[in-house]
Amino acid sequence: MPGIRVVTDSACDLTDELAAANGIVVVPLTIRFGAEELSDRRDLSPAEFWRRCKASPTLPETAAPAPGAFAAAFTDAAGGGATGVLCLTISSGVSATYQSALAGADAVAGRVPVKVIDTRSLTMGQGLMCLAAAEAAAGDASLDELGILVDGLIGRTRILGVVDTLDHLQRGGRIGGAAALVGSLLSIKPVIQVVDGVVEQESKQRTRSRSLDYLAEKVRADAPLDRIAVSNGAADDIDAVLSRLEGLDVAHELLVVDLGPVVGTHAGPGTIGVSYQLPPDA
Repeated sequence: MPGIRVVTDSACDLTDELAAANGIVVVPLTIRFGAEELSDRRDLSPAEFWRRCKASPTLPETAAPAPGAFAAAFTDAAGGGATGVLCLTISSGVSATYQSALAGADAVAGRVPVKVIDTRSLTMGQGLMCLAAAEAAAGDASLDELGILVDGLIGRTRILGVVDTLDHLQRGGRIGGAAALVGSLLSIKPVIQVVDGVVEQESKQRTRSRSLDYLAEKVRADAPLDRIAVSNGAADDIDAVLSRLEGLDVAHELLVVDLGPVVGTHAGPGTIGVSYQLPPDA
């Protein structure tokens, strides 16, 4: 593909259809169930992950792609005629993927220009940045122009989520143990957020319904929006969230995707995430 090619990792939660339609290459992370290693989205679909996750007595684990996987993606892009590569990774605050991508870029130095950016984001916060960058690349934006675009998007991207429990985040080391303990003792249904690339507890709600109301109110308070996506982590009440967001003022179509294994491993079943971007003049 001529021009700049966008490469990302599977934490972005873009569907295969969205990635293919926008010419985005997705490098998979690895999901481990005990001694069994599976390639995200290639060996393990979101539906199969959630089925296995609910049945497993222990938490699965995730591993960043090897630098060689990124180097191969960059080389393939060059072989397909790309004049440069923009690589957008999951936040370095929760994964070693960014460092792996940098090493992969070093391995192809001299073959094709590669700009690697830590999105400080995850799930469709990362995915929406990829879509915006791919659209700009299709409009012949240069690699430097795309870098400036994404740097601006990082500051305009928000991620909020509702989880059934903080246990998964605490056990995976993604949130403080004290917060998880308090949430469990009080049967809190917490709302979480991503702040500068790490997961934090945003608020404590007494019931699941209140947490969903709070989530929707927070999103609506930031409207009008440029882009928005809802990630469904095997939640039975996903339609309740979508109904609360009906009529939202947003420039692009609302996207609904499955929350994939990378983020789902640490968030747990029943998670619903809302990722959105404020408009450029916000």
